[in-house]
Amino acid sequence: MKLVKVGSKQFQKLCDRNCGRNKRIVESVRKIVETVKLYGDEAVIKYTRRFDRVKLAPKDLKVSECETSGAYQDIKPEFVSTLKLVTDNLNKFYRKQLKKSWKIKDADGVLLGEKITPLDKVGVYVPSGTLPLVSSVYMTVIPAKMAGVKKIVLVTPPNQYKSVDPHILVVANLLKVDEIYKIGGAQAIAALAFGTKTIPKVDKIVGPGNAYVTEAKRQVFGYCGIDMLAGPTEVAIIANQLSNVNFIRADLEAQAEHFMGLSILITNSKRLARQFKKEEIKGYVILVKNMEAAAEASNMLAPEHLQILTSDPKRILNRITNAGAIFLGPYTPVAVGDYVAGPSHVLPTGGSARFFSGLGLADFYKSSHILSFTKKALEKIREPLEKMAGIERMSKHLDSVKARF
Repeated sequence: MKLVKVGSKQFQKLCDRNCGRNKRIVESVRKIVETVKLYGDEAVIKYTRRFDRVKLAPKDLKVSECETSGAYQDIKPEFVSTLKLVTDNLNKFYRKQLKKSWKIKDADGVLLGEKITPLDKVGVYVPSGTLPLVSSVYMTVIPAKMAGVKKIVLVTPPNQYKSVDPHILVVANLLKVDEIYKIGGAQAIAALAFGTKTIPKVDKIVGPGNAYVTEAKRQVFGYCGIDMLAGPTEVAIIANQLSNVNFIRADLEAQAEHFMGLSILITNSKRLARQFKKEEIKGYVILVKNMEAAAEASNMLAPEHLQILTSDPKRILNRITNAGAIFLGPYTPVAVGDYVAGPSHVLPTGGSARFFSGLGLADFYKSSHILSFTKKALEKIREPLEKMAGIERMSKHLDSVKARF
């Protein structure tokens, strides 16, 4: 691991790790998005053959009921009971995020409120390269379902046999996903954003993906919504001289197991810093003066996952303002959040935890403000309204109020 000082150019580079864009990827994705927008299924099939090396016909794009039912034959029976335990945890967590419409009314007859409406159609992207991310199915679909999304469309790349991992199909089926398509990459994102003859256009796209998927989400934003722009996964670990060295090592190595995964150790212990500087783990060691400085360094990094492996993690928790998910204490490795704890593992990366949150029910709602005034109430606020409209020189705005008197 590489030793980095707070305030150094290398530390600043870590803080700015998600600011740049690869010009080659940007241009490549732009061509894919435009082609899919123009030619629909034909383009999706062409790019699937080119990038996934799978030749599909239009009728092959959608996963059939026969394929889904057949998937149950290819999994171990205990998988369903394991899934039940996990989904119970997610339901328990997300039930606390349920949001309702509300209204308030005052003595003058002014009514204000907020109308909460679930999105109609959501597209879920599930990566499935060398390792199918089965957990991404329930980590995205469950909050969408609980929010009340009417239709969920799942896309995931096909394997060499023109099929989808059976575990992905079983989870999607048990969670009552409406439609599943065997497409991936930037072409899948474009198909969901614009719609094709076969694939429906959605209101929002959620789920993790590689650099091409992320860039495609960036480019289609505006045609539809997106959850966030996720990059390579990362962990920052705050530890001191009392922290368990074996736990630290295991958690750093677990994050490095991901492709381009980033591991960062923040510590006030010179002994730990020296020890992990010698470790052959892809990542960085940041040596700070004390735990207050550790929290400050972590906030500047705004990591996707933050582990606090000190004896009193809650003291440091109070100082944390930027993190996708926070794991407290020695027995809360990131793996529990990745698979079973309850909160979604779809989290902001690359420092975007400064302004993004982990995937939640709010991602699947839209809000409409409600306003209703009586003539008496409008009369009461007429003077300040006219003054503000006058400052902005919006005479017709003034007229629209005067017309009512």
